[in-house]
Amino acid sequence: MRADGTSSAAEVTPHAVDVTSADGVRLAGIHLPGPGGDTAIAVCHGFTHHTRHSSTRPVLAALSLHAPVVAVDMRGHGRSGGRSTVGDSELLDLDAAVRWARAAGYARVATAGFSLGAAVALRHATTTGTSGPDAVVAVSGPARWYSRETQAMRRVHWLLEQPHGRAVARLLGVRLDSGWEVVPPSPVEVVADVAPVPLLLVHFTGDRYFSAAHAQALMAASGGHAQLWTEPGAGHGESGTGPELAARIARWALAAARTGSPGELTRSDGSTVGPRTPAERRAPGSEVG
Repeated sequence: MRADGTSSAAEVTPHAVDVTSADGVRLAGIHLPGPGGDTAIAVCHGFTHHTRHSSTRPVLAALSLHAPVVAVDMRGHGRSGGRSTVGDSELLDLDAAVRWARAAGYARVATAGFSLGAAVALRHATTTGTSGPDAVVAVSGPARWYSRETQAMRRVHWLLEQPHGRAVARLLGVRLDSGWEVVPPSPVEVVADVAPVPLLLVHFTGDRYFSAAHAQALMAASGGHAQLWTEPGAGHGESGTGPELAARIARWALAAARTGSPGELTRSDGSTVGPRTPAERRAPGSEVG
């Protein structure tokens, strides 16, 4: 497949990846060998997507023209087992992809998450015991959970919270787990802990899911550590990431990863920005926008 998503002869031959997360979920994915030497990019897709999705597959192909790529279907999605926890346990899925890349011989691994995957990438980078990334890219990520300020996000919450919505989610290819018993730290609470690992935030000006307030909140909470790219267009996540932007993301990730420090994280997964309690995270005032 070409970076533009056409069905012409493959630019890079994908290889199947079969791994198991730390909590025992079987995960299916792909490895796209590419240039970049000993540095790879581990990709975490968005909600309802998977590695063969019509929006995700061209992004993986475009990235692989500039760097080796590893990506797995998150639990409850695509060919992977388990059920989706919508951003909680999925950090273990991304961690499995990072660990696979390191075991395959890549000395440095940058992570790139899209939409829900962006939130997962931030949490993965700041969680004790993970195979820490050498650089992080978060595209179209939320700052907080329970965001309902757009029609698109209200539809997402209908899928997650209503019985009929959960049935529709299954038709969309997502197998949902039960709701959170303990609300995990939101992205804005943990983003400061990504430092000193390089962090790139990407926001589309016409994003119909998350307003610019999300990217701005993440940028502010990072304490100035993150870089923010504001891109024109009405895209969101993979659907907004064309070949040109994918190329820039890949080049940034490769350059930034070479300044990082791979290895086990030892810092705490504690919150750094309020609200901190599960009740506060659920409150209407916790929304951004």
